[in-house]
Amino acid sequence: MDSFIPFHRACLGQEEIDEVLSVLGSGWVTTGPVAQRLEKQFASYIGCKYALAVNSATSALQLALDAIGLKPLEEVLLPTYTFTATAAVVTHFGARPVLCDSLDGGFNIDPEDVRRRVTSKTRAIMPVHIAGQACDLGSLREIARRQGLQIIEDAAHALPASYRGSRIGNISDLTAFSFYATKTITTAEGGMITTNNPEYAERLAMMRLHGIRGDAWKRYAKEGSWYYEVLDAGYKCNLPDLLAAVGVAQLAKCDDFWRRRRDIATMYQERLAGIDELELPPGCEEGDQHSWHLYILRIRPEQLSINRNQFIEKLKSLGLGASVHFIPLHLHPYYQRTYGYRRGDFPAAEDAFNRCMSLPIFPSMSDREVDRVIAAVMQIVGENRKRGAVAA
Repeated sequence: MDSFIPFHRACLGQEEIDEVLSVLGSGWVTTGPVAQRLEKQFASYIGCKYALAVNSATSALQLALDAIGLKPLEEVLLPTYTFTATAAVVTHFGARPVLCDSLDGGFNIDPEDVRRRVTSKTRAIMPVHIAGQACDLGSLREIARRQGLQIIEDAAHALPASYRGSRIGNISDLTAFSFYATKTITTAEGGMITTNNPEYAERLAMMRLHGIRGDAWKRYAKEGSWYYEVLDAGYKCNLPDLLAAVGVAQLAKCDDFWRRRRDIATMYQERLAGIDELELPPGCEEGDQHSWHLYILRIRPEQLSINRNQFIEKLKSLGLGASVHFIPLHLHPYYQRTYGYRRGDFPAAEDAFNRCMSLPIFPSMSDREVDRVIAAVMQIVGENRKRGAVAA
């Protein structure tokens, strides 16, 4: 059998090696000029005024909540269909994450459910662009405008995605991106936070490095000074040059990476279409661009003799990796124990979770590997179609 095709494989080349070796040769490996270069290039790519490099998207969300001054007992509206980091950062402020359901038949947050859950304690909305498909930001912005709320986008999946012709990262008050190992570009661990608000940018820059005034990172450089002032109890969220160097090389390839993921998604869409037992990812609205960080396929279990978990195991037996994005937050012990959420609270999100699997989609995937994935999916469906069902 051919070699195993993983769910994800990082696409790293000589360009990344050269950038890292340059940093090692410079003798300056922590936050410095290369991180600043990545920030400037990222801001230019997104079209925003400010981009600040951090050590994770989780840190970016934490800093964003600090920038808006989130206080204990306030509330932040966010989807249950997301990774725990989106909600956990809210709890660190003593605030409450208020979970919302997904769109029926989709993955992104349902603006109508958001609207229903706004209270006098609500401070912000934190939408997540699942798989790289832009949320309905128009509806969410209207809710925020009417209620005086901030919008902080969790764009961990959304580089390079667009909403109505505008790049994600240049629309809302604050936007957090991820450069984790499996994301559309990587620095191994890392992230970026963008904003067009100069006051937010100043606060973010200070709080990501211990709350120290000014360019604290260069106090050991020739042009720096040993003197510093701590203005607030900040965090330790800076991105070192050693990792930023990988990001510089990756960002230069971002468009090429996206085009290949789009092509793979198109092959999946075209060749899996019309199979009644499968539900393909929802399409984009006109003017939007999907980043295709994930390709989330859903089964229709009533038409198959196996469930989603068994489907993934059969893929694995055929040498293919798959994953599940995500287990909704209200199904996890912490959120049930702490906030009283229960199974059944968010039916659309539960339906999506119970039926979904993320197929391999990464830029270095060959057409032959894509063919193998498609053939395996079709084989499993064909072998496990319920009696009486008719093939497309």
